[in-house]
Amino acid sequence: MHLEEMLEYNKQFVEGKSYEPYKTDSIPNKRMVIFTCMESRLVELLPRALNIQNGDVKMLKNAGAIIRKPFDSIMKSILVAVYQLQAEEVTVIGHHDCGMSHVDTEALAEKMEARGVDKKTLDTITHSGINLHEEFHGFDTVEESVMQSVSIIRNHPLLPKEVKVHGLVIDPHTGKVDVVSKED
Repeated sequence: MHLEEMLEYNKQFVEGKSYEPYKTDSIPNKRMVIFTCMESRLVELLPRALNIQNGDVKMLKNAGAIIRKPFDSIMKSILVAVYQLQAEEVTVIGHHDCGMSHVDTEALAEKMEARGVDKKTLDTITHSGINLHEEFHGFDTVEESVMQSVSIIRNHPLLPKEVKVHGLVIDPHTGKVDVVSKED
């Protein structure tokens, strides 16, 4: 029923023209891409903690703000933002108390089975060369994880050298942001 409530709210939002204060174009005002975690505690906290308004940045998210492969969907989105949408900086923002830290991939596979994923499906995926541990394992420290993502972005062969790439960590309880890596 949550979707029905959201859709009803949206109907009122549009009819009342509540969208008007949020009108902007597709070019980020601050010429920045922010790549962060999908953490629900950051939905409003992160923009407020960094004074980000609607239209200021391109916001990309996934579980843990993790990039492991140079041509995954996040990296493709970063490159599109740089080449098509005038982004000049990329900031990776991890957070303390992240659900991706210390993920037990065996327990995750057991939960998948318990929720109806056939064991044969998991075995087929594994035998097809997809390593569930590699795909779903988290990280030991958020700072190391942020630096791994920053390094993949900074060293990407298609990223222009003048694009600055930074790494930050936010505390989801207070909004305090610490710099892990900053390019001047």
